[in-house]
Amino acid sequence: MSKKKKDKQEMFEYTYRDMGQELIMKRKMVRAIIFSIITLIALAVFIALYIEETQRVQETYRKQYRSSLITISEEIQFYLDAEGDYEFRYRHVTADLDVAATFATLIKDFDEQQKAMTGLYSAYLKYPQQMSERMEKVKQAIDDIINNLDKGYDEVREIIAGIDLKGY
Repeated sequence: MSKKKKDKQEMFEYTYRDMGQELIMKRKMVRAIIFSIITLIALAVFIALYIEETQRVQETYRKQYRSSLITISEEIQFYLDAEGDYEFRYRHVTADLDVAATFATLIKDFDEQQKAMTGLYSAYLKYPQQMSERMEKVKQAIDDIINNLDKGYDEVREIIAGIDLKGY
């Protein structure tokens, strides 16, 4: 074989091999792009599912919070109607306030209301004698909160502000 034919043959083999490599690389890139698109779609679906589940959980917390407020109102009424064993009923009210304050903490964008409920719970723990005298006011405030009236939280803040911090 002459040198010219050999060069042509080698050139043809190299070109053919390079074209094969180029096709392989194009296929790999197409696969990578398709895989990236599928991954992005899956990521978007998971984000949407996460957001939906978060909203569902927040709604559950709100229902539980409202349920605990209703329980507090009932327990305060039992306390007011009781003829004895006030200490036992007071503990029930305090325990239910703890539950409500905990659910208020879990609810998003509920900071001011959460502070009011936590403050009320703290007042029940620290000042039982003073809070026993304010049961009717607290019941009215809780009932207003149950009826979705914002003045209920203002009433709670007023009750907390009216506590003698040096007393019991």
